[in-house]
Amino acid sequence: MKKIFLLLAILVSGSAWAQTNNWNDSPNNWNNSLNNYNNSPQNYNNSPLNFNNSPQNYNATNGVYDNSGNRIGYQTQSPQGVTNVYDNNGNRIGYSPAGSKP
Repeated sequence: MKKIFLLLAILVSGSAWAQTNNWNDSPNNWNNSLNNYNNSPQNYNNSPLNFNNSPQNYNATNGVYDNSGNRIGYQTQSPQGVTNVYDNNGNRIGYSPAGSKP
């Protein structure tokens, strides 16, 4: 009985490890990395200085809002398909890997 329980515990922990270490979702993957220029706020397409990302642009379609309706940032998409989320100051606060579903 102990052997069965130990084997079951190993299988469950092994499958949980595989789910949490998906390379496509990892921030260490170059496509998702902040060090990749396409994901960097140094890239003008991602910069808060770009009027398309500015909170003063009321026609911007890439704003990110909290539950109260306050604009907390903006999102951009890199050429690799990674969706980057930045705060209004241009600090990357999150990302969604290419090919992931919202």
